[in-house]
Amino acid sequence: MAYHSSRKLKPLSVAVAMMFTVTPISLLAAEDTLSTDIKLPTETQAESDSISDQTLPTVNVKSSKQTATADGYQATKTRVGKVLQDPHDIPQAITTVTNSLMHDQQVGSLREALRNVSGLTFNAAEGGRSGDNMNLRGFYTFGDIYLDGIRDTAQYNRETFNLEQVDVLRGSAAMLFGRGQAGGVINQVSKTAKLYDENTMSASLGNDGYQQFTGDFNKQLAETTAIRLNVMDRAEETYRVNPANGDHPELNRKGVAISFGTGIGTNDELLLSHIYTQTRDVPDYGISFVNNRPVNTASINDNTFYGGSKNFDDSDTNISSITFMHKFSGDTQLRTQLRHADYERAYWTKTPSATLLPQADYSVGGNPTRSTDYTTNTLQSDLSTKLTLAGMKHQVLMGFEYLNEDSSRTTLQPFDPSTGLPIFGTRTQVNAAIAANGVFYDKNLLSTDTPTTFNADNYAVYAQDTIEIVPQWDLLVGVRRDEMKANYSSATSPTLNYGENSYRAGLSWHQTPENHYYVSWSDSFSPTADLYQQTVAALPAERSKTLEIGAKWLLLDGDLALRTALYRTTKDWERNTDLESTSAVLTKKRRTDGVEFELAGRIADHWEVFSGIAFMDAKILEVAENVNATTGAITYADARFVGQRARNTPVATFNVWTTYQFARNWKLGGGVEAKGNRYGYNPSQTAAQTSTATGTFNTGSFNPNVLPGYARVDAMLTYEVRKWAVRLNVKNLLNKIYYDSLYDNGGFSVPGNHRSVIITTEYKF
Repeated sequence: MAYHSSRKLKPLSVAVAMMFTVTPISLLAAEDTLSTDIKLPTETQAESDSISDQTLPTVNVKSSKQTATADGYQATKTRVGKVLQDPHDIPQAITTVTNSLMHDQQVGSLREALRNVSGLTFNAAEGGRSGDNMNLRGFYTFGDIYLDGIRDTAQYNRETFNLEQVDVLRGSAAMLFGRGQAGGVINQVSKTAKLYDENTMSASLGNDGYQQFTGDFNKQLAETTAIRLNVMDRAEETYRVNPANGDHPELNRKGVAISFGTGIGTNDELLLSHIYTQTRDVPDYGISFVNNRPVNTASINDNTFYGGSKNFDDSDTNISSITFMHKFSGDTQLRTQLRHADYERAYWTKTPSATLLPQADYSVGGNPTRSTDYTTNTLQSDLSTKLTLAGMKHQVLMGFEYLNEDSSRTTLQPFDPSTGLPIFGTRTQVNAAIAANGVFYDKNLLSTDTPTTFNADNYAVYAQDTIEIVPQWDLLVGVRRDEMKANYSSATSPTLNYGENSYRAGLSWHQTPENHYYVSWSDSFSPTADLYQQTVAALPAERSKTLEIGAKWLLLDGDLALRTALYRTTKDWERNTDLESTSAVLTKKRRTDGVEFELAGRIADHWEVFSGIAFMDAKILEVAENVNATTGAITYADARFVGQRARNTPVATFNVWTTYQFARNWKLGGGVEAKGNRYGYNPSQTAAQTSTATGTFNTGSFNPNVLPGYARVDAMLTYEVRKWAVRLNVKNLLNKIYYDSLYDNGGFSVPGNHRSVIITTEYKF
């Protein structure tokens, strides 16, 4: 609770911090602003008494100005728990990637920012789930991405140019956020208008066609009114190339965000914002597996790109929000948000071949296509207050939420490149035309198939109370009720009507303001057919439960935060994320046991660090049960999957980033991101399927596709003065070949980029 929060602490040994900057990276592989703090001296009791005995002239100070402050690599505020809190006081594991950290690392996308989150891995795109797609603690997060506390479910690629920080609340979180998965919630925090004038422009150039421009312009218009504008334009390629046409994968991103606030810092604060982001990418689906490893021959290897400049991944995202906060008193406030969001996206990409080289006419490889239009309208209101009842302090949170979702998706119609006309006919005729002449797609040429549509109304009410039962001991209890009514175009699951309760509980011991020990329990759910996970027959909703024991310490006068968490998460009726899959259930029960350590903040006046290490034991406990679409019979997955490690979940991950300021204006930094090996396979396959020549048990024992572990090294050097700065970032310093994301069924993986050298100039005025 806020009653215990303190940032004035007793100094502790720097040796505690050092253990996070050294780790056995070889073991894993086998399996950014300049700031100077001025600290005021702490007065002794004698000095205080002496000062109080003196008669001093009266000085009246009046100021409504806000000052520009930055947390550095340690976050001291978060709203991931629905109210503004110090992360140190929350009885659940939280990782915050701050703006300072993203700035120093030259981060452009949300995906890049999340490399700083231990226990997180990336999924390659397939089955309509392309876009930001991550696993956290071994579980999907495709329904758990939020923007300022409001659901941001759409599958698209997010940028960081308008983000103040990224909060990752680990573990089941349905009581706070509604339906979701087991791994946790990723909440993006937008930049907002502030009561001071500050402008920053930056321009960057690098190899592989890297170029980026950003601008952050804040203007105070009146005593409590301000406006802020953020803009971004970024382009880059990778080293991978199609040998038949010379084309590379490309990223082409643009964005503009505006925030207007009035009544800032008063009892009635109104914020209006709009963000538009655009992508015009040439997508990359990576390379295939051969003999359970990424293909690596003289002609086909990590350099080989199967697409070309005619492929596209185009999206246009518009998000408009209104936020109003009324303070009844210093302890009671009502915060209401209204949002309209529209996500339009179309893509045509190429899947790789394990044996055939890519061709200039795009005739080798599959042709995944998609056109989607997804619209949401959200109303969310939270009332928080502090009070004393029955001699105990309470911090109460109550709220409601309404969400309407309206979605339509279809595929694109192929056309003959020699005539420019659409190809019609039966599937056999279309395939024959494609084989004879190649195939192209246009984002405006929609398939004649009936679109898949989805419309849902979601209602929720929730309440939570944090009670100081005795001094230094807090009890947290919360409950939420969600109701959803949805209509689908699917013949097998045309409607969905459900109601689910979610719970959250925690017990905290604040031994001192610096030391917080806790045990917490939380759950989550995701209903049948939610997020297009359609099933032939009604099945129980996904349910997950997380038990966590943790500790949080503030060290070195509060400059350094250290936390650890030991957890167990169990998930029932895990659904497939692949929209094309006929086997909707992946596993009936699976579990991740894990332990995490994280360090963030300042070790010394000029030395900052952000580091995390996670160990995960993710296993299948019960295999899938699926309903046959034709006969209605239940089919069971291969029983040999029981006890096997879950997909795309390494045994260990590690990350560290540290910077040191020297010679007044210089700052040197560097870091490592490392992951152990990861498996890719389909755990819903039957014994007959897994015993084939390419099956998971083709050798008689568990033999999945495997991505090797890796350790990527990055570095940074900055020279900064008051008005301008120059920064050099080198990503993948050692030019290591590594595989970044995995299609979890094991069909292909996408290599990370080679060494990337970026120089950035920054001007402030």
